[in-house]
Amino acid sequence: MSWLPSLITETPEQGFDVAIMLSRMGVKKTQPDDATRSRLRQDYANNADSLTEASHVIAVNFQTVAAANNYWR
Repeated sequence: MSWLPSLITETPEQGFDVAIMLSRMGVKKTQPDDATRSRLRQDYANNADSLTEASHVIAVNFQTVAAANNYWR
């Protein structure tokens, strides 16, 4: 089974969870080494600018999921 079977969700909350999953998978695919990601996590986890940028990436992914779901109309 695919790690992302569909962008279609029943609720906006589920859609937001998909957006987070997309964002996390983007990081994992960009940096596939677990040890490197773990080592770098401390740097961005304590940096307000990094956390703001991570929130922005999630928001962009949520826009994509929302559009795919016709904004849950």
